[in-house]
Amino acid sequence: MNKITNYISGAVFIAAMLLSSGGWAEGSLRMSTTTSTENSGLLAVLNPVFEAKYQVKLDVISVGTGKALKIGSQGDVDVVFVHAPAAELAYVASGDFIDRAAVMHNDFVIVGPVSDPASIGSAITAAQALQKIAHAEAGFVSRGDDSGTHKKEKLLWEAAKISPSGSWYAEAGQGMGTVLSIANEKQAYALSDRGTQIAMADKLSLKVLFEGDKALFNPYHVMAVNPSNHAGVNYDLATKYIHFVTSAEGQAIIAGFKKAGQQLFYPDAR
Repeated sequence: MNKITNYISGAVFIAAMLLSSGGWAEGSLRMSTTTSTENSGLLAVLNPVFEAKYQVKLDVISVGTGKALKIGSQGDVDVVFVHAPAAELAYVASGDFIDRAAVMHNDFVIVGPVSDPASIGSAITAAQALQKIAHAEAGFVSRGDDSGTHKKEKLLWEAAKISPSGSWYAEAGQGMGTVLSIANEKQAYALSDRGTQIAMADKLSLKVLFEGDKALFNPYHVMAVNPSNHAGVNYDLATKYIHFVTSAEGQAIIAGFKKAGQQLFYPDAR
């Protein structure tokens, strides 16, 4: 692990030096990605290694997965790194993205106040946990932004046979970090990817109250924007990034990324 840490530190330093000197040999790579890869801190560790390796600048647009996919489908970035499989496959089928590859996974968790007013800690499934929240009309803060997390939440409400509405249910239209901060202020429940929850745990009084349901599985994939459909995209660099994050090197960095001793993501590349 020390070798990985030392290598990452060196790569971050080299990338910083290149940025300050304008010495990027191969230009820049544009990427749209979900807020969870950014909020968790993973990209701040992973991307500088890629930048140093290929002497390029990586420009990241961090938004909800729905927006990240839309940006990619318009040809405004070169590579997309998100976590909404059904939506991803729809764009692949339409020809907007190619070379889709599994990178990593974690899971979603439901966080809430320690007092757990809806008693979701006794739920058997995620759908049952949401039913308890709705029946108690306990505060719940939704991403409400068409992100991968929001898409998952909507599927869980559907499984619970509930259309959430009322003063207890708030749609923030914000990224994961902001939603967790809002939920913390309101002492409300929220669905979070585990990576962001772990990264922000020392700033929150909210605790993980429900976890472990298979329905909460959260896989991440990377895709290149199709150069046949979108002229001007940097397919060569996009391919290099896909190879990097799915290589033994990239996967080792992902596996070694921890906060407070906890692993945030688990490698999936075969």
